[in-house]
Amino acid sequence: MCASIRILIAFISLSSICGLSVAQDSTVEAPDDAKAKWASLFDGETLTGWEKVGKSDSNWEVKDGALVGSGTQSMLVNTSGPYKNFRYRVEAKINDGGNSGLYFRTPLKPTFRDGYEAQIDSTHRDPIRTGSLYGFCHVYQQYVKPDAWFTYEIEVRDDVWRGREMTRIKVTVDGNELYEYMDFAKSYPAGHFAFQQHDPGSVVHIRRVEVMQLAD
Repeated sequence: MCASIRILIAFISLSSICGLSVAQDSTVEAPDDAKAKWASLFDGETLTGWEKVGKSDSNWEVKDGALVGSGTQSMLVNTSGPYKNFRYRVEAKINDGGNSGLYFRTPLKPTFRDGYEAQIDSTHRDPIRTGSLYGFCHVYQQYVKPDAWFTYEIEVRDDVWRGREMTRIKVTVDGNELYEYMDFAKSYPAGHFAFQQHDPGSVVHIRRVEVMQLAD
């Protein structure tokens, strides 16, 4: 079976499970989006613009040009924003048996339950893997091996579909668009970005964090 067919089958399967939209329902970008540019949220050297929220023995540091999370539970929150409509791009890796999450539209002092979470998990005992929108659309296939760098891209936009307001969330891993989820509950308003330190057995690395704001 060729790779393109496998990807198509995976997309159809996800669509039936998660109630996702297909390409012809996608909104055409507003003209102002063409002028949007990527902005870096991490300077590669310091924790400037980031704040830890959580247990004191959780650790976040910059090592070899990457944000590194270890220890007990916490969140590392970006203090800029809030952000509403955007594309968000991160390069990350998770250790074997590790668990983390890429949070967006989260408050400045979040818990694990606040905001949308794009899961980062290759082999953790939690079977919900990288590519999942936790609590909304779950992926159980391993798209990313442990200890391997990958690119996560999330596109978020409040929109209207067939007269109903909703939030569109497009999830892409290593350039492969997995699905576009339509959240008609509009569960979370504009907010901030954060990374999760899940447990003492988890070590997450992030070496690139960029955002492109899109027109409302």
